[in-house]
Amino acid sequence: MTVKVEKVETNKVKLTLTVSAEKFDQGLDFAFKKVSKNLSLPGFRKGKVPRKMFEQKFGVESLFEDALNFVLPREYMAAVTAEGLEPVAEPQWDLDWDNIGKGKELVASATIVVKPEVELGEYIGLEVEALSEEVTEEDIQAELDTLLEQHAEVVVKEGALEDGDTAVIDYEGFKDGVAFEGGKGENHSLVIGSNSFIPGFEEQLIGLNAGEDKEITVTFPEDYHAEELAGAETVFNVKINDVKVRQLPSLDNDFVMDLDRDGIETVEALKADLAEKLKVKKTDEAKNHIIDSVVEKATENAKFEIPAEMIENEVEQMVREADQRFQGQGFNLELYFQFTNTDMESFREQLRPEAEKRLSYNLTLEAIVKAENLEVTAEEIEGKLEEMAGSFGRTVEELKGMLPSLDLLSNDLKVQKAVDFLVEKAVVK
Repeated sequence: MTVKVEKVETNKVKLTLTVSAEKFDQGLDFAFKKVSKNLSLPGFRKGKVPRKMFEQKFGVESLFEDALNFVLPREYMAAVTAEGLEPVAEPQWDLDWDNIGKGKELVASATIVVKPEVELGEYIGLEVEALSEEVTEEDIQAELDTLLEQHAEVVVKEGALEDGDTAVIDYEGFKDGVAFEGGKGENHSLVIGSNSFIPGFEEQLIGLNAGEDKEITVTFPEDYHAEELAGAETVFNVKINDVKVRQLPSLDNDFVMDLDRDGIETVEALKADLAEKLKVKKTDEAKNHIIDSVVEKATENAKFEIPAEMIENEVEQMVREADQRFQGQGFNLELYFQFTNTDMESFREQLRPEAEKRLSYNLTLEAIVKAENLEVTAEEIEGKLEEMAGSFGRTVEELKGMLPSLDLLSNDLKVQKAVDFLVEKAVVK
């Protein structure tokens, strides 16, 4: 096989393969064995039709597609490896069918979208601002406030409904005087200001007392998921059953004891524990801030153009990741679309900026790996495998059997070394 590579445009090359007649004929042999297994003709048992008779009856051309499917992927992968190309999408083949035949060389061209070349800019000695790791009294108080909010009780209050209160309501909606499906509820708890109902609904309840009724007019959004209600003016009959308010517990030793935290029985002990955890959190945040900053700056200083196909592949990967996360929570994408009034197309659009960011960071870090000749040792790979085995409750040998190869793990470790390199060389102010 001979190979010719021509650059077509940015991130796109034309790969021309010339495959020997002998190899293409081997493909024809494979194709004949495949189709003849289940073929029977008068006078011959299934799978025993002679090759010559098959070609006379059906033509050798009937074997071309299977022969190409046998030959081209193998020759393509060999050529891509030999030329050091990194395709990011399936090749688009261009074949001259008139010159394909038994005993002939096969000439096939493929247009390939390849991983972009990265021109690194400044990446050593990048200046970044350090985040404070100091834990303040305000930080501790914010944590205490959150704890109190988490343990607040919703209790009935006297007086009119206010923003932030919870209204326990009965309601029924009408369009053109006719009740519509899904527009009725009883003893529904609605937090005023949560914006969980149709715009304008909650505000019109403010000032009402328990036992009062009110007729409310609202207009559904134009993009509402139920087509018959989109943009429609509707009337809701609402009855206030109860007005409730969130009541925070007192911050005292009894509250701390109720938290049932090991060894923590007083407010002072709770504050000390929160301060210790906040210190760890702030230290991690400061470290991650430096990492994010240097990678972002190195990426901004680099030059490259990401192919659209590469972005779409990354978006597809992120969709699969999201679906797996939802399923782990007893959820799925279809339910998510229903609750958020979105669809797959808009969801993919939401993911696209993050997909581009992920790709940009990875491309830059991979370029730094090459520029700095960063390598990983067998011991480092083995150490990572042991760490992963501990996390997943598997043995190292089991993990090795599950992984198609160690190349991806090796690449991940190299990328991490690039991150460490950027941080080490950064100027932190």
